[in-house]
Amino acid sequence: MTHSPVRFGVLGTGRITRRLIADLQSTPGASVSAIASRSGDRAKWSADSHGIAAAVEGYAELLARDDVDAVYIALPPSLHHEWTLAACQAGKHVLCEKPVALSAAQVSEMIAAANGADVRFLDATAWLHHERTDQFRQWLTTTGPQEDSAKAAAKKDELFDDESESDGEAIPFRLGPLRHLSASVSFPNPFLDGDHRLHASLGGGALLDLGWYSAGLIRFASGVLPKEVYAQAVMRGEIVARVSATMIFDDELTATLSCGFDTSTRKWFEIAGTDASIVCDDFTRPWAEKPARSWVHEASGKVHSFVPPSEVNVPAEPNSAPEGGVPVHRCLQERVMIGTLIRWICEGAPSGQPAPWNAFHEQALHTQTMLDALDESIRCKQPVSLG
Repeated sequence: MTHSPVRFGVLGTGRITRRLIADLQSTPGASVSAIASRSGDRAKWSADSHGIAAAVEGYAELLARDDVDAVYIALPPSLHHEWTLAACQAGKHVLCEKPVALSAAQVSEMIAAANGADVRFLDATAWLHHERTDQFRQWLTTTGPQEDSAKAAAKKDELFDDESESDGEAIPFRLGPLRHLSASVSFPNPFLDGDHRLHASLGGGALLDLGWYSAGLIRFASGVLPKEVYAQAVMRGEIVARVSATMIFDDELTATLSCGFDTSTRKWFEIAGTDASIVCDDFTRPWAEKPARSWVHEASGKVHSFVPPSEVNVPAEPNSAPEGGVPVHRCLQERVMIGTLIRWICEGAPSGQPAPWNAFHEQALHTQTMLDALDESIRCKQPVSLG
């Protein structure tokens, strides 16, 4: 069945909108019909810059338009809750930037508002939609006591050339019961003066901004909330500049989290089981000019280098052409994310099956719940129970 394009309106004209507007305009089934700012001049400048037909002064005015089916909320986190509720009340679907809100209570209200209005809500955590993340999901099914194994496409890596199998060969392995998770995300001095991430009242600070990724990875791998967390922070004025935290779960699973605005660029994780561990050094977004890679280290010491199935037997340079072939277009996670939301909007939930958005809602709610507990631990300087 052919559906009319989903027409997006954009709330906000900040720097973060530039990339995703281009992705919205490039995703089949989506278009951008309007963009809003508190300033009419700013809205017009952004509309002209991005080739958007309508420049709107005021966010409520955009929500009232009949040429907008869905909104992309690219405002500071302190405004996400207010304008998600308003969008749901206006009958608009919502793609909301991360972090979703300032508290788990707000996230819960946002999800309830979307469900109550029968509109779709998705947080813009793009790495969850990458093809490589589907590999991680498959590998995480091998943590049970049964003698199961995962198979994935393997590609040689120069670091482990003596140990990697031939390109495309299926490698059976299993993680075994999970024992430790570790995630680190940081960027050195990444923001301009005036950026909302430098203001606590707007939802700034490393815990919300980068901790969303680190905590989200830990929740993604564990599938549950920890029973206790303990966090410490380095402050820069009013904002959290760096966080180091430990967590403990049921079944003796532990985790460590790191995030910061004053540390070299990191976006890596390790998911360690009894039989093997998964390592990825760019999970939030693949490094430019590099394949979307990851490694499995078996307990025996053997190491396998992996890329997603679409990147096996392709050249090292992104979007270059194999000899005698056509250019290879690797997974663009933001466009896959947008396509997922469009599919939910146009097709709804499969008959007789749970709504696919429920899992993403729970991931977002649990991630924010973990951040709330970490924030409380920083403030009270002691472990916090989530029981």
